[in-house]
Amino acid sequence: MQLTDGAPGGESEPHAPSLNNRLNWLRAGVLGANDGIVSTAGLVVGVAAATTERSAIFTAGFAGLVAGAVSMALGEYVSVSAQRDTERALLQKEKKELLETPEAELQELTEIYENKGLSQETARRVAEELTEHDAFAAHVEVELGIDPDDLTNPWHAAISSAISFTIGAAIPLVAILLPPTGIRVPIAFFAVLIALALTGTISATLGGARKTRAVLRVVIGGALAMAVTYGVGQLVGTGLG
Repeated sequence: MQLTDGAPGGESEPHAPSLNNRLNWLRAGVLGANDGIVSTAGLVVGVAAATTERSAIFTAGFAGLVAGAVSMALGEYVSVSAQRDTERALLQKEKKELLETPEAELQELTEIYENKGLSQETARRVAEELTEHDAFAAHVEVELGIDPDDLTNPWHAAISSAISFTIGAAIPLVAILLPPTGIRVPIAFFAVLIALALTGTISATLGGARKTRAVLRVVIGGALAMAVTYGVGQLVGTGLG
């Protein structure tokens, strides 16, 4: 029985990122962009309701952009790192069980293939051949659903979140700074809703969900967030004035 971690001969061949890893950073990217749009839009719309000074709006919006990007990156890194640590612990446990109780593990693998519809004889033969080729890879793939050569990458998720949050946050910030004072809030409101519709569509496509429901959910949520912060800004601006 071979118990290996990589390619034959001990040399690891380069692997292209798996679908799971690509979906992982795409998911982080979409969520980061959505958070950047909503949080920054709420912030700058609220400030714009309280004051017409571009410098105040820019300062608040830019500070929110930087703080949000850092927070998103750290949050994704910690979350995905915890997932990766769990995967590594499960792999180590499986490796230990293969070394200490190989027959029990072989029987477990056989039963898994039997449950998939193979006859007992065929399942046993498949389990034996896979175990002989690479026991570790055969067991972790079937039992745990983990590819030991392609664990989740916390850096991918963190970087993707930070970049996408920054891009998303830039949309309401630019939309409210460039137009004239009298129409800046309506233009920012419109730009944000379009951007949210786009992120909702992408999110639904990645998850295989209904696009209409996903788009309505994020658009309505973003609209409510801006309406609330605009109202708060009006109250604060009136009170200070």
